[in-house]
Amino acid sequence: MSTKTVERDKSVIAAAMFLCVSAAFAAGGAAADQPTSYAPVDIKEDFPTTLKRMEAAKPAIEQRQQKLLEERYDLGDRPAKGVAMSRGKPIQSGVRVRLPQGATWDSLSRMPAQDVRAKGLFPAGFMPLPHPNHPEGGMLFPKFHIEEIKRQEARDLTRFDLDFDLPDAFLPEFPAPIYLTTRPDLGDVSKGRLITIDNYYETFNGVLNPKQLEGLRLLLTPFAQQQFNQTEDRRSVRPSRGVTCFDCHANGHTNGATHLVGDIRPQEFRHRIETPSLRGVNIERLFGSQRGLKTVEDFTGFEQRAAYFDGDPVIATKKGVNILDRGSQVHAMAEFQELLDFPPAPKLDVFGHLERAKATPAELRGETVFFGKGRCSACHQAPYYTDNLMHNLQAERFYEPKLINGMMASADGPIKTFALRGIKDSPPYLHDGRLLTLDDTVEFFNLVLETKLTGQEKQDLVEFLRTL
Repeated sequence: MSTKTVERDKSVIAAAMFLCVSAAFAAGGAAADQPTSYAPVDIKEDFPTTLKRMEAAKPAIEQRQQKLLEERYDLGDRPAKGVAMSRGKPIQSGVRVRLPQGATWDSLSRMPAQDVRAKGLFPAGFMPLPHPNHPEGGMLFPKFHIEEIKRQEARDLTRFDLDFDLPDAFLPEFPAPIYLTTRPDLGDVSKGRLITIDNYYETFNGVLNPKQLEGLRLLLTPFAQQQFNQTEDRRSVRPSRGVTCFDCHANGHTNGATHLVGDIRPQEFRHRIETPSLRGVNIERLFGSQRGLKTVEDFTGFEQRAAYFDGDPVIATKKGVNILDRGSQVHAMAEFQELLDFPPAPKLDVFGHLERAKATPAELRGETVFFGKGRCSACHQAPYYTDNLMHNLQAERFYEPKLINGMMASADGPIKTFALRGIKDSPPYLHDGRLLTLDDTVEFFNLVLETKLTGQEKQDLVEFLRTL
């Protein structure tokens, strides 16, 4: 073998080794860039750096979300006349979703879904709504709730990176009344107060049994959560004691607090969640707006173990997950939740239908639409106006999937049938809160279900829904 041949072979081998090493590095880099189901545990950035960086980014993030809301909705404060929530908060009136230029609600309702999609005419306000900062996500509370918890408990639910996005006028009244299935004679048991760990005992001692009192205490006890804990990757300025079940489900109802569903990956496909009311869980058989959990005990245990930490048990261990004992703690918490009743509906009879002598002509016409042409009762059956099932509206047939503020607006998937009893007390609507008023909700379902209601029929339907 000649010297030239040996040198040539050495060069070939060296080049091959270089390519193999390069490929290995490339493969390692590619692997590092692959999507992961897990949140980072070993944070390399210290807390002061994180705080400074995220506070600096906050104004631009909130401006982006505000711009989106103003493009989608008319956010003016225009209450409906002669109707209010149970404790008197005005209900916002009218369709607030903005129409695409040149479209009308009637013209849209006459178009086949494929034409609406092809022409890009599906109203932006009917599209899935992103979290105020979708790439970050996490629990986020309205300012009125934050201020009351600070006043009562000196516990701060403020996030340094983000504030709540929807105006207060489109949120449930605060604090919401509490009605008990066991003591309807008492009316609003809360006496107009937000029930917290500071006042629950004096309010409910003598009304609940000891097991139910213990369940309520646990529902009001703060436990560590993804954004509110003691670690360096928290989102509160000071180390936090955490959040309570009733920080979202205020007074067993809802304050409109938002979060991201923990079941989906990657991040951009996760759905925004608007907190559902706990009223009437005694008649419900599915829990969680899209999860389909089978019992309130499942739901209660799931929230602590998974929803609090975005469905990531690894990060939960780091931040202080609270494992509840199902046989005692979860059972007691569930027992209290099952006492929460719907608000009174004086115009309904024992079957959940309008008493003709008490209802207006518009309300009676709306009931006819509800149980007839509107097809609402196919899912929302009297007396509680739910069928306790999951349904897929397939609204994505009306629009092309697109990225919106870091969220991929694609298929919603199955959504549980929410009970409509007391619905006027629970804005905004749909699982992610994209529909600000009942008028918006009627327009959405008229389009998606292709029921082709007239303007008068839609108005009458809203009047009927307010009686529930």
